[in-house]
Amino acid sequence: MLRCITRISCLFGLMLAASFALAQAEFSAEIVDLQKPGTPTTAKIFFAKDKIRIESTAGQRGGGAVIVNFATQTSMVLMAQQHMYMEMPAQSQGQRMAYTNAFFRAGDVENACGDWQKMGSNKGGSCHKVGNESVGGRDTVKYETTNASGDVSYFWLDPKLRFPVKWQGKSNSGELRNIQEGAQPASLFEAPAGFTKMDMGGMMQQPH
Repeated sequence: MLRCITRISCLFGLMLAASFALAQAEFSAEIVDLQKPGTPTTAKIFFAKDKIRIESTAGQRGGGAVIVNFATQTSMVLMAQQHMYMEMPAQSQGQRMAYTNAFFRAGDVENACGDWQKMGSNKGGSCHKVGNESVGGRDTVKYETTNASGDVSYFWLDPKLRFPVKWQGKSNSGELRNIQEGAQPASLFEAPAGFTKMDMGGMMQQPH
């Protein structure tokens, strides 16, 4: 199940990262994997200021969710089938790749390349604005980027959300659909009642 949650987070691997503080709009949406057309939606995303939740909708393994709090730099993994959760720093190397580098909130949607180029992983690459396009009936600004390895990718920023609603690249392509703007319930970003916290320290001390 944890592997499934990590994969859901990495669907955003080609999107770009910037500060999550002072988000312009809260919203929820469905995540659609465009590299596998015709497959059902496998995740939902909930965005609330400095928090984000990625929730699996695949029921085969009991589902689950990852919650990241960018204000406290912590994350929580919910294991629905086991009714358990675990907390950890969001600054571990793996989570930086899966979460912090996964989402791009632009300070200026019309000039987003500067935010992209601030990322260390993008040094040596190039970025330019392509123009305006409509994605799912929403106005967006399209960008083209090329990383240091020469891989080309595209992302479409929604000026109202200041958030990508579509991304396309060599190994990851996706889109946000059924976007619902509005305040998100605080309960979405907390451990549900009845869930037990996993003792990470105890697990590390157990003999293999």
